[in-house]
Amino acid sequence: MSSATPPKARDEDALNSAPRPPRPIATPCVKVCAVDGRSGFCLGCRRTLPEIAGWARLSDEERSAIMAALPHRPDPMADLMAGRG
Repeated sequence: MSSATPPKARDEDALNSAPRPPRPIATPCVKVCAVDGRSGFCLGCRRTLPEIAGWARLSDEERSAIMAALPHRPDPMADLMAGRG
């Protein structure tokens, strides 16, 4: 009896150990790119210009911290719609 690994199992092992493509970077961008001059936040995603510009270079932890902060930031669109902008 042979202890060699069957060809199908070798192929599956190779697929499982092959380098995976990089994960896409999660982003809050909604393609509404305009920054409110008063608050400094994007009207679409509520990030600042430095956060938007550096997004691809930020670590997962830094992006997660920004994502967690976004719901707590003022909504510049609400001020504009209410006539306060």
